[in-house]
Amino acid sequence: VQLQASGGGLVQPGGSLRLSCAASRSIFSGIAMGWYRQVPGKQHDLVASITSGGRTDYADAVRGRFTISRDNVKSMVYLQMNSLKPEDTAVYYCIAGHNTNYPQYWGQGTQVTVSS
Repeated sequence: VQLQASGGGLVQPGGSLRLSCAASRSIFSGIAMGWYRQVPGKQHDLVASITSGGRTDYADAVRGRFTISRDNVKSMVYLQMNSLKPEDTAVYYCIAGHNTNYPQYWGQGTQVTVSS
């Protein structure tokens, strides 16, 4: 397994979740990481990305609420999601690639459901 995501679940609006993604060391070093999400019937959307040097970028819909980070020692990437809204409900995918707009690697999805 090259990318293994975890941490999804059911949370109430306004709540928080943290997604984690464990990456194989062979693909983690020197590569950008990110998170996409997908709702049924729609395309995948890039939510957040982080370069190997730690530069981050966010979709407008989540900026200020979500924080992406990486631990280069543990080969992990995280997505801290705060102030969750029902529209954040989706399957979230961990990705890796030299260009996060065209990921080379996809992890399995983890479901995030925001509902009261």
